Amino acid sequence: MKFENILVSTNDRVTTITINRPNKLNALNISTIKEFHIALDNLSNDKSCKIIIITGSGNKAFVAGADISEFYKFSKDQAHDLSSGGQTKLFDFIENYPKPVIAAINGYALGGGLELAMACHIRIASENTLMGLPEVSLGLTPGYGGTQRLPQLVGKGIAMELILSANMINADRGEKVGLLNHITSQENLLSFSTDLAKKIISNSSSAIAASIKCVNSNFKDGENGYLTEISEFSNCFQSEDFIEGTNAFLKKRKANFK
Repeated sequence: MKFENILVSTNDRVTTITINRPNKLNALNISTIKEFHIALDNLSNDKSCKIIIITGSGNKAFVAGADISEFYKFSKDQAHDLSSGGQTKLFDFIENYPKPVIAAINGYALGGGLELAMACHIRIASENTLMGLPEVSLGLTPGYGGTQRLPQLVGKGIAMELILSANMINADRGEKVGLLNHITSQENLLSFSTDLAKKIISNSSSAIAASIKCVNSNFKDGENGYLTEISEFSNCFQSEDFIEGTNAFLKKRKANFK
């Protein structure tokens, strides 16, 4: 399927999705969120795709925020649907996606852009990256999960400071507070992300999906993460990957997961 706002390419089981709105600094609009959902939904059953890297076109911005020109005249009900629909179709969808999703942050990640990166399972940033949630400077709260995921990643105090001040932070501070996993140069960003992706996909896909579910369960109301882990751990014993992985270990050879 051809998209207007994103580019999708797969090479050696690694799929890269590029937000391609350079004239808008890759700002998210409703159409882009819809295309993202369709692409991710299709890739979920695509056996040629084992892991996804999300990045932005150009070298200035990952995603500079939501497209304010699209929603600034919305009513309260329209705004509710915008936030609810975005979280369901994209942000929550990525967080609970069964295949690992890496954010390769190449520049500005503001508002919805930082929220998109935080929904991903791993965040790698180029040295020129600047991140923030500037919504309160527009008379808004973050609307795509920012008030929930930022405290989970950096703690309540730092999250409060960043949200209430609307300040931006650079990659160095982002790594120090736990918002980023790694920093690399702009030119090495995708190769660094791809190297990590290939390390991840050498492991069991079924165990990876189960592990994502276990980690996320700790942050869900009414769900006991320890019980989820026990259930997923025991389910692994029925899988072909478990048989292959344990046999490979005992025979001192490399596992060949299907």
